[in-house]
Amino acid sequence: MVTRFSSRTTRPGRRLRTLLASGAAALALTAGSVVPGNPLAPAPTEAAAADGKTTLTVAVAQSVDSLSPFLAQRLVSTSIHRLMYDYLTNYDAKDNKAIPGLATAWEPSADKLTWTYTIRPDSKWSDGQQATAEDAAWTFNKMMTDEGAATSNGSFVGNFEKVTATGKDKLVIELKEPQATMAALDVPIVPRHVWEKVGDFSKFNNDKDFPVVGNGPFILTDYKVDSFVKLKANKDFWRGSPKFDELVFRYYKDQDAAVAALRKGEVSFVAGSPSLTPAQSASLENAPDIKVNDAPGRRFFALAVNPGARTKDGKKFGDGHPALLDQKVRHALFMAVDRKTIIDKVFQGHAVEGEGYIPPRFSDYFWKPSGSQKLTYDPAKAAALLDEAGYRKNGAGKRVGTDGEPLDFRILCHATDPNDKAIGKYLQEWWGEQGIGLEVDCLDNVSDPWYAGEYDLAFDGWSVNPDPDFVLSIHTCAALPTKPKESAATDNFICDTQYDELYKKQLAEYDPAKRADLVRQLESRLYDTGYMNVMAYPNAVEAYRTDHIKSITTMPAAAGNIYGQDGYWSWWSAVPAAGASSSGSSDSGGSSTGVLIGVGIAVVVLAGGGLLFAMRRRSTAEDRE
Repeated sequence: MVTRFSSRTTRPGRRLRTLLASGAAALALTAGSVVPGNPLAPAPTEAAAADGKTTLTVAVAQSVDSLSPFLAQRLVSTSIHRLMYDYLTNYDAKDNKAIPGLATAWEPSADKLTWTYTIRPDSKWSDGQQATAEDAAWTFNKMMTDEGAATSNGSFVGNFEKVTATGKDKLVIELKEPQATMAALDVPIVPRHVWEKVGDFSKFNNDKDFPVVGNGPFILTDYKVDSFVKLKANKDFWRGSPKFDELVFRYYKDQDAAVAALRKGEVSFVAGSPSLTPAQSASLENAPDIKVNDAPGRRFFALAVNPGARTKDGKKFGDGHPALLDQKVRHALFMAVDRKTIIDKVFQGHAVEGEGYIPPRFSDYFWKPSGSQKLTYDPAKAAALLDEAGYRKNGAGKRVGTDGEPLDFRILCHATDPNDKAIGKYLQEWWGEQGIGLEVDCLDNVSDPWYAGEYDLAFDGWSVNPDPDFVLSIHTCAALPTKPKESAATDNFICDTQYDELYKKQLAEYDPAKRADLVRQLESRLYDTGYMNVMAYPNAVEAYRTDHIKSITTMPAAAGNIYGQDGYWSWWSAVPAAGASSSGSSDSGGSSTGVLIGVGIAVVVLAGGGLLFAMRRRSTAEDRE
């Protein structure tokens, strides 16, 4: 529920290098087996394309919130921006290390307060103009001076003192204080000559004039709200042209329908909402010409508590339940959650029991609570904490406060996510045994009540990047909104001075081991406050047709995911299978899945893409990456 970028969501800043090689091996999945491949040089296409172009259609259950990289917060949107625009650096598909992107090299000064990036000479905008350091400098300066332009990725430039282009190929960034994420600035660089004409960045969605000028592996050519996004291969992309001629993201709300379409050959890839359910994946295991990929994910599934919505200057708004301001109540709720049952019954083993904020896939930053610190499932201790907090059971077994009011909560639930609904039923049972009422409020749009602070708890989740800075930054006081009910960087309005101090220390620490230790301290503090309860780390469970897709890169190489990567490797490297074909309509404006007979089409369905809520790089609601 957030990609804010991100999934979004949304950066290996700890691995700082002055010059990084870009040739890294990656893993490709092929017709029922895993074979080595190179994301930097995908194999020649062998799909039959007798008289037409090859099209890879990605069907998504999450609609695009904005095509402006300055505003987009949902995973699907930020994933599309990774395809449209180059970033200064990228992530190696093999091991997540920082590698060249628009910048071929980067080097800090002795005090690490000035960073110089060498911009590649062979990157062109799709209108023919060269991409230069001036474009990058303008992008960052706009984010530094325009609040609207800082909506999605403002946390990256908050410590910037000055950004200049000293030539077409030299970008210089001066910092106020050391910043360990300088090789992980996850910001799309846009063409100045196009974007300097924009007036109000807070309202411009980049969805009127096509094709949209970009310099990534794909060029956006068409878009229809809640229907589709169409892109074509950038034949002049410096890393090499994609092997599919066209890429289409089509809105696909019903996950079961998407799975059925995969069986029929109408689509070629299904990722789920955000993953396939156990029943769906099991039904596909032995299906002909279908491969199920079940890999450790980069996401977490959590309960988020509304700690009292407020603005940066302390103005309170929203209607969060005041009982949740008490740490004892928050801890009691979490100790009344049986995580093992959630893993066994809801995820049916396709997840790992949640502990710290960063998933175990990122081993350098993974943290788990100590034995005495851990909020284990203990209904008796939960009841005792509620008693201590002044919420005792009355004669009817209902928890009431000293004012006699019953202890009833609301939890925001994403209507398209089956995990939200299933876990909501368990919470009603477990908390009901404690005498607490729970209304599971499943909505198509959770962003509006979340921004407004009109919720008590929410199902939350993020796709974590290799560098954890972004997902850590969304819980700082600086991420709070400037005005009530406005979009902001915050996830759920947390503002804790001790957390902020630790955050600043990790951001300024260049030593990888020391920084990792500070990150783990941040996770410990976040855990103890009780505002975030990570219940599970879901696997990335997805499936594709081997008669449509010959090979596609996973990330990381060892047991990695295909959808929602930290880069563009999967769609850029995808190779059509020989003779791939589907039956259906190719009408991009209609509701059917776009397919072309005999031209090697691959249709990808990503039901749900993002976090458990709705928000990518904003704050709370959709997956950033």
